Amino acid sequence: VPSDASHLVVSVGGNDALGHAAIFREPARSVAEVLGRLADIRDGFARDYLAMLDAVAARGLPVALCTIYDARFPDAEEQRRVVAGLTLFNDVITRAAFSRRLALLDLRLICDEDDDYANPIEPSVKGGEKIATAIAQVAVGNSIFPRSQVFAD
Repeated sequence: VPSDASHLVVSVGGNDALGHAAIFREPARSVAEVLGRLADIRDGFARDYLAMLDAVAARGLPVALCTIYDARFPDAEEQRRVVAGLTLFNDVITRAAFSRRLALLDLRLICDEDDDYANPIEPSVKGGEKIATAIAQVAVGNSIFPRSQVFAD
């Protein structure tokens, strides 16, 4: 982190999700077995994500978190499965943001058009510009988006 950093924006989790993509091709004997595997993936990600977030918070700077964007696969059924799978990771991220009262950039809502993607898993120049604009707004304390409130204990 540069010594003159004023804010930290964390976008973590996409590669973790990619690392577990093989689960979509694994056979299973029951829904319970699949849910158990998914819960194991979620638990491991949550443990690692929260440890990372503790290290980031220790810097003492304002922090914003980013969800993982939905991506854009040409095959509709693959797209459905990927978006469903990403909810495991995005739930960890949103819970962490809300429980720690951190800003959240929901990249699923920011990159919401097909041309926001250069390929199924990476933003295009247009998508990158939208993300950069949202980050800049967070850094200066403005919001170009309507605000939501989340009540958490």
